[in-house]
Amino acid sequence: MDYGAGSPEPIHVDRKLLYTSLEERIKYLHKFLDFNSGDIEALMTGTKYIKQLIPAVVNLVYKKLLQFDITSRAFHTRTTADETEPDEDYLHEETPKIKRRKMFLRWYLTRLCQDPTTMDFWRYLNKVGMMHSGQVRQSPLHIEYIHIGACMGYIQDIWIEAMMSHPQLSLRRKIALVRAVNKILWIQNDLFARYHSSDGDEFADEISEFNYDEGQEGYLGDKRILGSSSGSSTEDDRSSISGGLAPSLNSVAPSIISTTSKVSVCPFAEIGKANSTETKIWAN
Repeated sequence: MDYGAGSPEPIHVDRKLLYTSLEERIKYLHKFLDFNSGDIEALMTGTKYIKQLIPAVVNLVYKKLLQFDITSRAFHTRTTADETEPDEDYLHEETPKIKRRKMFLRWYLTRLCQDPTTMDFWRYLNKVGMMHSGQVRQSPLHIEYIHIGACMGYIQDIWIEAMMSHPQLSLRRKIALVRAVNKILWIQNDLFARYHSSDGDEFADEISEFNYDEGQEGYLGDKRILGSSSGSSTEDDRSSISGGLAPSLNSVAPSIISTTSKVSVCPFAEIGKANSTETKIWAN
C-alpha cells in the first residue's frame, strides 16, 4: 500500500493478540494513548492528592448508585438484568452491606495509586473488568456495561473537577495529573468493555488464562490490596472535595510507589524511567 513519499510505515498490531494476550492489549493501549514516563512521574508525585480524594469519591459514587433503582437493585440481586423488585427495602448508605462495598471501592481506588509499570497492576484492573461480567467469582456479579460506563464517566468527572479546582497546584501539574489518571481510567474502561463485548469471540478458545485467586474480594492472589479500612469520610459532596483538598505542598507524600526498590519483569517498566529529552512535568 502506498502511504506517500517519505511516510513511515504504520506500526503493526496483531489483532488476535489483542484478544488473547493481556500484555499485548495493554501494550497497544499504552502506545495509542501515549501513556509514557511523564504520566508515570505525574502519578508517582501526585499520589497524595489522589489519596486525599478517595473518601469523597467513594461517598459520591455510592450516592449515585443508590439514586437509581436499576443500580441500587443490583446490591440485592447481583445483576442489573433482573428487574424483579427486592423483597426487602432498598439499601441506603448506612446499611452494613453498602459500608462493606464502600470499603472495597476504597481499596480499588487506592490500588490505582500503585505502580503501573508492573504487570500486576494491569492484571488487577483486568480482574476488576472480569468480575463485573459474571466471571472469576463463586457468587457471580453481572453489571451491564451501560451502568459501568456511566459510573466510570462519573468518577472521571469528579476527578477532573476536583483536581482542576485545587487551590495550590500549578496548572501544569494539574494538567499532568489529570491526563495521567484519565489514561488509567480509560484503560480500565476498556478492560470492562472487553468482557461485555463480542469483539474477538472467534478467538475464545485461545484466550490466555491468568492466575487469579477467586477468594475474598479485596485480594489479588496472596497479596492484599493496599488501602485504608477506616470508617467512611463525612465528606460526601462536591464542595467537600475542593474544601478539604488543600494540603501543604511541603507535606510528605506517602511512599507507596517505587520503581527502583525492586526488579520488575513488566515489559512496560522502562516507561517509568524518564528520558532526558522529555520535559520534566514537575520541573520549576
